[in-house]
Amino acid sequence: MKIYPYKRLSRPIALRVTSVFLVMADGTREPLDTSAYSTQEQAVALGVAGRTDWVSAGIRLSATLPPGADAPDAPWTDLCVLATLTDGETNVRTSWALARDTEGGRDWSGTVEVLRDDHLGRASLAAYAVGTVDGVAGRSIAETDRNWIVDTVSDEPARGLQLDVRKASFSKSSREWLRAYADAPWLVDTTARVPTVFVNTDIDGIVGLLDSNGSGVDSKVRDLLVAQMATDVWTAVFHGALGDLEVEPGAGPVFPTDWQGEVLREMLPDVIPGVHVEEALRRVHRRRTGDSGWAELQTRIHYAAVRRAEAARAVGYAIRGLERLNRESDK
Repeated sequence: MKIYPYKRLSRPIALRVTSVFLVMADGTREPLDTSAYSTQEQAVALGVAGRTDWVSAGIRLSATLPPGADAPDAPWTDLCVLATLTDGETNVRTSWALARDTEGGRDWSGTVEVLRDDHLGRASLAAYAVGTVDGVAGRSIAETDRNWIVDTVSDEPARGLQLDVRKASFSKSSREWLRAYADAPWLVDTTARVPTVFVNTDIDGIVGLLDSNGSGVDSKVRDLLVAQMATDVWTAVFHGALGDLEVEPGAGPVFPTDWQGEVLREMLPDVIPGVHVEEALRRVHRRRTGDSGWAELQTRIHYAAVRRAEAARAVGYAIRGLERLNRESDK
């Protein structure tokens, strides 16, 4: 966790989305139903309406400050609450002031405007309580501990890893870099807006196997293949997320605000168990950039990827399925 040279609140702000609407080019509003956001996932999907002609979106928020924010002896003054939308891909960061619902209450609310031209995919939405502490204005005294994800493209409010799966002939691809990997069954590109998995159609039968939904031996092989592919994907995106970390002087690495941040928060508890994710990120960064410890960490990274891919379950299903088929063939 971060260390601050002044007093702060020890508990986080609770942030909720209460409604969402789209604003069209003619200024009309189109309210979206509750399927556009998920409190459990803490995600908003602006593509749920299937509209492509909207110019902005409004997200109505409610933020509840932890107890003590308005205590008479609080060491801060000029308390206000800000909602901040950050997009790491377009480098856009915008803040809006929320208003207190009732005099002396801990609930604040307001509307965040999401301009479509400012965002290509996913942005991170957080809330901050800000005040004047020790004569210094604008100091953060509390914030959300888990930000909301605002996805301007997706039609499902999910904060998990979003992948783009594409089929291509590696040997004949218009992407010249793919031709060098003509004998690979698949590759993961972590430089795209969202991680992209390229499946090599030159491998005879791979597409048909992955697209099949039947039973029997084919289904067992397919499940194993998907588990192996998912393991490769999680490993690749974890390394990709670590490869371009922003480092604050004197404070260490900062969690990215797009899919890289979600991947790191998902996998770090298995890579460096037993510590807060921010401390885990610092330890992994030190090992990666230091003189030792990085090679030894690869086993933990692979383990974390295997868990996310649910490889053990796929192997178990395959083994039991093959045993059952063998018993049936022996009858």
